[in-house]
Amino acid sequence: MAAQMILPGSALLLAAVVIAISSFAHAQAPRRGRPPSVATELPHAGAAPTRRQQPGATEQVEADISARNVPVTASFDGVEIVVFGAVDNSRQPSAESGYYDVIVVIEGVPGRIVARRKSNIAGLWVNDAAVTFDNVPTFYAVASTRPPEEIASEDFRTLYRIGVRHLRFTPAFAQAEALSTHDLDEFREAVVRQKEKAHLFVRSAFNVRFSGSSLFSARIVLPANVTVGPFETRVYLFHEQRLLSEYSARLYLEREGLARYVHALAFGYPLLYGLMTVALAVAAGLISSSWFGRGSL
Repeated sequence: MAAQMILPGSALLLAAVVIAISSFAHAQAPRRGRPPSVATELPHAGAAPTRRQQPGATEQVEADISARNVPVTASFDGVEIVVFGAVDNSRQPSAESGYYDVIVVIEGVPGRIVARRKSNIAGLWVNDAAVTFDNVPTFYAVASTRPPEEIASEDFRTLYRIGVRHLRFTPAFAQAEALSTHDLDEFREAVVRQKEKAHLFVRSAFNVRFSGSSLFSARIVLPANVTVGPFETRVYLFHEQRLLSEYSARLYLEREGLARYVHALAFGYPLLYGLMTVALAVAAGLISSSWFGRGSL
């Protein structure tokens, strides 16, 4: 009988906590605006795309993205983005001629990441060194008609951050310990390997394909573990390693539905969120104890 009396009270407690979370999130999220991103957002340049034409070039690249705003809900498992476009005043005789080259770059918001190195000490694997890097893109993808090193010069790729070797993430100030340049390079390569393993750094030569004398497209997958926020999309048009035209636009991943409200509550009011989480855990424990306890009576 005692176990049966606990169950209704626990259920009421659980229902009250759930209602409180939902009501509070719905009431507070609109007033606070967009939930803050975990990483630092890129400076907002407006929704309109930008185009730049090189002096003397008659060709101009016109491009767009299949979706400028992608909602992220609790069931989000990744999304495929199609970057497509056309070359105005194209002089390319056919899609197979290779007269033009195109490089597409999608870069997520920059953030901070800590890389740790493990060593075997007395039979135990422990962390013996760590480096904190700033300005590491949460996502970075390069797609091109050919390998980028065959399309653009080293200086150009360095200036425009084309290729993971040319990303400008650097060690943060006030590191815990001084490391040599060789060690820093090893940590940097480890960050790149881990990002590639998680499909957050993507290199795909021959992924940009022409379907005619001027039309082209590229497909890039944003995985489920990608960080929500703005993504800078850049398209470069080349002919014989000479830049002719470029295009840039913003792609946004934004939380929607219950995930948005929970995120706003968690980052806007962490203390209250923590108390509610503890209350939910206690209520769930009481309900489980009551449910399984009835069978032993």
